[in-house]
Amino acid sequence: MIYSFEKLKAWQEARNLAKDIYMLINKFPKVEQFALCDQMRRAAISIPSNIAEGNARTSSKERIHFLEFAYGSLMEIYCQSILANDLGYIDNCDLDYIKEKIQNVSKLISGLKTSLEKR
Repeated sequence: MIYSFEKLKAWQEARNLAKDIYMLINKFPKVEQFALCDQMRRAAISIPSNIAEGNARTSSKERIHFLEFAYGSLMEIYCQSILANDLGYIDNCDLDYIKEKIQNVSKLISGLKTSLEKR
């Protein structure tokens, strides 16, 4: 059985971003394990999770609400990635890669939101 959210490009790309974040934080020092790493893991997981949960809701208003949560977590990941770069945990190349992925997911979430607002 495939759930409808699994067909959403936004969910698929958010899932890929979460995997990328998990791989990225492996570069962080152990001292960050329960600080920045934990925050980034939670935010990364939140993005596809909120897209999936929102897709299960019946009203467009509720779906949009969960997409807004996903977008907020997406911006949280971007902010934390910038901080990780500032601290020297990731290089500019890593930051550029994550930023590109974030921009892609952002466009997909915005497209879903626009589609729901038209209903």
